[in-house]
Amino acid sequence: MTTPRGNQRRGGAAASPAAEPYNIIPIHDLLADHPSLRFPEVRAAAAALRAVGGLRPPPFSAWRADQDLMDWLGAFFGFQRDNVRNQREHLVLLLANAQMRLSSADFSDTLEPRIARTLRRKLLRNYTSWCGFLGRRPNVYVPDGDPRADMLFAGLHLLVWGEAANLRFVPECLCYIYHHMALELHRILEGYIDTATGRPANPAVHGENAFLTRVVTPIYGVIRAEVESSRNGTAPHSAWRNYDDINEYFWRRDVFDRLGWPMEQSRQFFRTPPDRSRVRKTGFVEVRSFWNLYRSFDRLWVMLVIYLQAAAIVAWEGDGWPWKSLRNRNTQVRVLTVFITWAALRFLQALLDIGTQLRRAFRDGRMLAVRMVLKAIVAAGWVVAFAILYKEAWNQRSKVSQIMRFLYAAAVFMIPEVLAIVLFIVPWVRNALEKTNWKICYALTWWFQSRSFVGRGLREGTVDNVKYSVFWVLLLAVKFAFSYFLQIKPLVRPTQEIYKLNNINYAWHEFFGKSNRFAVFVLWLPVVLIYLMDIQIWYAIFSSLTGAFVGLFAHLGEIRDMKQLRLRFQFFASAMSFNIMPEEQQVNDRSFLPSRLRNFWQRLQLRYGFSRSFRKIESNQVEARRFALVWNEIITKFREEDIVGDREVELLELPPELWNVRVIRWPCFLLCNELSLALGQAKEVQGPDRRLWRKICKNDYRRCAVIEVYDSAKYLLLKIIKDGTEDHGIVTQLFREFDESMSLEKFTVEYKMSVLQSVHAKLVALLSLLLKPEKDITKIVNALQTLYDVVVRDFQAEKRSMEQLRIEGLAQSRPTSLLFVDSIVLPDEENSTFYKQVRRMHTILTSRDSMINVPKNLEARRRIAFFSNSLFMNIPRATQVEKMMSFSVLTPYYNEEVLYSKDQLYKENEDGISILYYLQQIYPDEWEFFVERMKREGMSNIKELYSEKQRLRDLRHWVSYRGQTLSRTVRGMMYYYEALKMLTFLDSASEHDLRTGSRELATMGSSRIGSSRREVSIDGSGYYSRTSSSRALSRASSSVSTLFKGSEYGTVLMKYTYVVACQIYGQQKAKNDPHAFEILELMKNYEALRVAYVDEKHSNGGETEYFSVLVKYDQQLQREVEIYRVKLPGPLKLGEGKPENQNHALIFTRGDAVQTIDMNQDNYFEEALKMRNLLEEFNRLYGIRKPKILGVREHVFTGSVSSLAWFMSAQETSFVTLGQRVLADPLKVRMHYGHPDVFDRLWFLGRGGISKASRVINISEDIFAGFNCTLRGGNVTHHEYIQVGKGRDVGLNQVSMFEAKVASGNGEQTLSRDVYRLGHRLDFFRMLSFFYTTIGFYFNTMMVVLTVYAFVWGRFYLALSGLEAYISSNTSSTNNAALGAVLNQQFVIQLGIFTALPMIIENSLEHGFLTAVWDFIKMQLQFASVFYTFSMGTKTHYYGRTILHGGAKYRATGRGFVVEHKKFAENYRLYARSHFIKAIELGVILTLYASYGSSSGNTLVYILLTISSWFLVLSWILAPFIFNPSGLDWLKNFNDFEDFLNWIWFRGGISVKSDQSWEKWWEEETDHLRTTGLFGSILEIILDLRYFFFQYAIVYRLHIAGTSKSILIYLLSWACILLAFVALVTVAYFRDKYSAKKHIRYRLVQAIIVGATVAAIVLLLEFTKFQFIDAFTSLLAFLPTGWGIISIALVFKPYLRKSEMVWNTIVTLARLYDIMFGVIVMAPVAVLSWLPGLQEMQTRILFNEAFSRGLHISQIITGKRSHGV
Repeated sequence: MTTPRGNQRRGGAAASPAAEPYNIIPIHDLLADHPSLRFPEVRAAAAALRAVGGLRPPPFSAWRADQDLMDWLGAFFGFQRDNVRNQREHLVLLLANAQMRLSSADFSDTLEPRIARTLRRKLLRNYTSWCGFLGRRPNVYVPDGDPRADMLFAGLHLLVWGEAANLRFVPECLCYIYHHMALELHRILEGYIDTATGRPANPAVHGENAFLTRVVTPIYGVIRAEVESSRNGTAPHSAWRNYDDINEYFWRRDVFDRLGWPMEQSRQFFRTPPDRSRVRKTGFVEVRSFWNLYRSFDRLWVMLVIYLQAAAIVAWEGDGWPWKSLRNRNTQVRVLTVFITWAALRFLQALLDIGTQLRRAFRDGRMLAVRMVLKAIVAAGWVVAFAILYKEAWNQRSKVSQIMRFLYAAAVFMIPEVLAIVLFIVPWVRNALEKTNWKICYALTWWFQSRSFVGRGLREGTVDNVKYSVFWVLLLAVKFAFSYFLQIKPLVRPTQEIYKLNNINYAWHEFFGKSNRFAVFVLWLPVVLIYLMDIQIWYAIFSSLTGAFVGLFAHLGEIRDMKQLRLRFQFFASAMSFNIMPEEQQVNDRSFLPSRLRNFWQRLQLRYGFSRSFRKIESNQVEARRFALVWNEIITKFREEDIVGDREVELLELPPELWNVRVIRWPCFLLCNELSLALGQAKEVQGPDRRLWRKICKNDYRRCAVIEVYDSAKYLLLKIIKDGTEDHGIVTQLFREFDESMSLEKFTVEYKMSVLQSVHAKLVALLSLLLKPEKDITKIVNALQTLYDVVVRDFQAEKRSMEQLRIEGLAQSRPTSLLFVDSIVLPDEENSTFYKQVRRMHTILTSRDSMINVPKNLEARRRIAFFSNSLFMNIPRATQVEKMMSFSVLTPYYNEEVLYSKDQLYKENEDGISILYYLQQIYPDEWEFFVERMKREGMSNIKELYSEKQRLRDLRHWVSYRGQTLSRTVRGMMYYYEALKMLTFLDSASEHDLRTGSRELATMGSSRIGSSRREVSIDGSGYYSRTSSSRALSRASSSVSTLFKGSEYGTVLMKYTYVVACQIYGQQKAKNDPHAFEILELMKNYEALRVAYVDEKHSNGGETEYFSVLVKYDQQLQREVEIYRVKLPGPLKLGEGKPENQNHALIFTRGDAVQTIDMNQDNYFEEALKMRNLLEEFNRLYGIRKPKILGVREHVFTGSVSSLAWFMSAQETSFVTLGQRVLADPLKVRMHYGHPDVFDRLWFLGRGGISKASRVINISEDIFAGFNCTLRGGNVTHHEYIQVGKGRDVGLNQVSMFEAKVASGNGEQTLSRDVYRLGHRLDFFRMLSFFYTTIGFYFNTMMVVLTVYAFVWGRFYLALSGLEAYISSNTSSTNNAALGAVLNQQFVIQLGIFTALPMIIENSLEHGFLTAVWDFIKMQLQFASVFYTFSMGTKTHYYGRTILHGGAKYRATGRGFVVEHKKFAENYRLYARSHFIKAIELGVILTLYASYGSSSGNTLVYILLTISSWFLVLSWILAPFIFNPSGLDWLKNFNDFEDFLNWIWFRGGISVKSDQSWEKWWEEETDHLRTTGLFGSILEIILDLRYFFFQYAIVYRLHIAGTSKSILIYLLSWACILLAFVALVTVAYFRDKYSAKKHIRYRLVQAIIVGATVAAIVLLLEFTKFQFIDAFTSLLAFLPTGWGIISIALVFKPYLRKSEMVWNTIVTLARLYDIMFGVIVMAPVAVLSWLPGLQEMQTRILFNEAFSRGLHISQIITGKRSHGV
């Protein structure tokens, strides 16, 4: 938005105010020649700010006459100068835009008082709410009708916010600061006298930069000290205060007494670690435990546990239907035990509250601690009471009175639940009770919940209530019926049979006698685990069906392809005019309902073509011309992006009105084959003209094609025949006769329709000659003569003599020469318009196919189809651009790629593949179109692309726009700027403007096919560029921008700005980093682009000062200029990096809304056209609230790179479409899942910003914005008529790191206060929706893996203990229906079916059912299930580990193109702990079960029981190889294993990295155990004890043990472990001591140990029952024990490290284990690599999607290619 610095007349004097750099509008110089200053609203806002008359001058600085209200506030309260400048422009833009939106604005230069009042109220709404919560009166005193006071209080708020730095994350802290400063402002305005000094009152904090140094910095210092005490986030959350704790300190009523004003740094709040008397956690303590899941969602678990208990009791008693069983009195009484359980669960909740929150409660207020203890006592009392009452009821169960006593008690117990149900039915009552600040309400609700500023009044309206209640009631009914009949009931009989067994003969030493209860536990455990998680499966099914239903009603997928596009295209102009163009707004039109009904009827007409004969558009040429301009601009943008070719542009664009054609000239692709069909009809249809014409007119495209060809032929022939010649007259007369014949409806009578084919052929021949590069006039004359002969001699029904022809003027009067010989005049080749029209005419005449493959590029087709479809969806009506809401886009950027360099383009990987070559193969059509464009722009040889500077830059752009680069994102977001300029022009363009404009564009010729390069003034240009930069117009000269009047720029500057938060741009500039140069280039090319960064300045005293800086590129000065520099209190990054980066740049954004866009996103011009429609959603009610976040649909553009990218893309697409759709409506729990959502900026501005930033706990920073929005009473919606592009990770390692980050983030969310509050404050059904769509998804994924473990370990226990054999021989069966149901459900999840179901349904909706099914089959053939099973392991590992031990961190995935082979060592580092070791463990158990299990004798039974588990084992081991390019290449795997061994044995040193040395990796991989808490350590040890079970189970099965079951057998087996350990220590000791100098001694010791081992085996074989097979079997017993010892040793690492010998032995042992694991993993891979043909198949599977796009993968992988392009 670079503009001339004010008025050039003033010269360049530095002192001149015009020389001051500005951001968007030069408010300091209202006389400047700037297009935005033409708006009276801007001048009115600026003038209102200058109304300082009557205000007391500030005493601390010199006051100048040109200063305004913001300067006045800055001088009084000590704000920074640049903060004042920044917020002045901010306030002026807010006021001006608000006044522009007023439909009754009277264009006077005065500000409407209600504008300032409304803005002030909106900005201060959170402050006034906070005051009410604390029982304080707001200190904002504004007399009615005083806009100056409104502006002062609003301005003060903006100045406080603009300089608050990291304090913006603590919004109620800002409320506290503002509260006191507003009071001081009021006193100044009212002229209060300070009683202490007798002088006029002044602020307590004043002086230069006083606000920063005395208010912000002390609180910042507290936050910084707390963060530093967190040891980079590794300390327990309970040990330090994060942003939320600081903020919630200001929710206390006594905060005013505790802190005072000005805040004294001696107060307790300002004490920092390690001071033990400091303020500790406030509001909530995050404790690392799985119990958080129960604490936060206790209502869910109570429901599941109680139903399980009741169902088990009912099923135990009866065989029939459950209601029949309940007729039994015993069953009835037994069911009452659920109340004991319920009371016990309440008691558990109370204990957990005490255990986690009691210390905090005592600090927050004694009453809270009292309530916690009382709750525990009451809950315990209920347990005792119910137990006593139950005992009496059971003993006297025949008496109804005893049972009634129990039921009366139960009724009292359930009073809170009944009350909750009543308030659920009348949600407005609950909202009112929660929102009110009356003390009586606090007293009434004290027992049920803590007082909290957030989480009040979250209930939805009755309609929404009903919708999501019906969803969940149906789902739970199905789930519980399924659970009863297929999970619980089938287990009852086997359980009863096992219970009756006695005298069981165990195969080992049994410690607990002959009990068989553990067998029952083993049988029930997997069933119970699946029972607890299978709501997730039912949710997937129900949400998919609901999403499809909602999508159908939203009219998604109605236009899926070009075929359907053709059917609807004729309604496009009307649809675009209706939706994209603003409706005519009457000033007094306030009738809401009639306008809604009118809109509904018009949409119906548009969608289904009711009463909408398309001929109407021909009468409304304004609509048609407007549509043509928009449509053609979209096609031009497609051409610039190289997704269509020059020829396709001609086929797709709507030509302007030329050649006197009477009808709309449809794009060629719609008219293809129509003329041929019309000729056929003319030949076949017998009868009058009217009948034939009616037949042709049935298809409107056909009618238009016929008329256009006729009119064009007439114009063409008269154009190329010299005017004034006799030949010209003959042709004119011919057409006159045709016209007359048609007007009299005698054409079919007077002419032979059968000859039309011949006329057609001759005309085509003539056009072909005209289109040849070398024009042969003789041939053209011959063609004309032939055409004339056919028309005159054959076509006419009546033969006419030569004489008659002469008389009628149809032949030469004196035939001196041949006809047309001297009268042909062809236009010059430069007249591209003429030849373009000839080409069009030739296409219409000759096309025979249906052109459904135009455009051929799949992405172009998808985008056209989506845009077309969206025009028929329910979109809010647009307003004029001047009246639209203003908005910004914010993109955080750190150090990613901006633009690929030449070296990166050509750098080859180990297979010889460069990025450029790869992209040429994957996008062959786009490469072809790019080369074509370059040639049209003057490139003579393709080698110029690699040598000539400008061409090379074009090539770098082409590659970068296909990667995930900043340049791609910026180009996409600047489409908003271009779209808004165009829409501004169309808003104000008259019919005359449109008519002359379309002709002007037409006469410019076909050069409208533009370029992807951005010159200074193409599309992103300055408002003055139309006159100043002639070279700019050379490349896209016929773009609509050439029609602009100049005023468009001023409007758009006020409506849109784009800020990229390039955090380290300052450092990059200092280092001359190429990234900095490319960012500067982006600013040069895009006027609305601003870059915000953090600058570090080192002062003389050695201190570092930090500044938030905003820069732009000044086109006049031709350099980067600094606009604002706001000093920060210290380093920016206290919390997570990305939200901190967003937060510092947020002060430079403008407007009512802000869209958050990530660095891996893209945008499309045609979608940008709909942005003003989307912003209107903020004014609509959704339920009882207006939205505060508008969710936007995403299209994942990386799906074509590989099959893995396709799986990820399909999964992501279903999540961001169908998933989000259902969350928003009907479930009403959509949060903010990453970008590109649009935020109500002013609402979030005072409520903590657009993300949360506390270290570690907020690692998934985005979703917390959604949590915060919902808790603070906001509403989040989802809109699918607009989409934004998004890149995703495309390689398995990238995907896994991304999923690890998200799973860890969900682990941290589980501990957070936001999730706890939402779990308690949402009503029951929304709580269910919230759980199963956030952390519940990850928890239930983990439960699936635990089910596999429970099943496999259970079977292992039954088989090895001998129980399985005993049970199967003494009962009917253990392999019953319940187990079958469990295995089926678990396998269904494993295969990714419940991930795939939403994908299939969404695909069906948008692309058709058969396409969806075929895609699903293709996915399965490409091992999608392997990927989803593998992905399940990633989620489980990181989610579980994060909750247990922490260790969540940001994982940079890299966003490059993945075509390189990943080495085995890298895969091992990434997957050893999460997948390989777990898979090996399960594999060993399954192998042992096959050996010792009773069902292993029956192969079929064994396969059916274990197939899902084996599938999981193989998926977890093989997936990293299947999805690794060349993963099954024998030579590569051989080299990889060598590399792996080198990595294992490399000792390394201090600075060595984990990818170089195994030891360093091992240290990092076990780092989480160093920071885990006591409970984490205990649980880790308990989990590791399972490895010792192998040894206990197997040693009794060895032949050497005989039939003995003595415990001595097990104890003796430990002697073997001890001997092995001694041998290892001995070898290690002698190796360290002698291996270097006295090597022979070392070898001697080795020989003695080996000899002793062999001798021991020989002796055992000779004198005991030991058999050689026992040696291998015992390995399976002892190796897991060794791994268990290592795992437990890691927990005690700090203590064991004290003994160097012990620790070194453990390290050596661990290294040997990792070598063994590596060998086990590589063994199946080696076998597969050795088999012929599998490598080719794997390559085909991995790159199949790319294959279908023409990728020669065999060349790519093997590198067999020529190095030419």
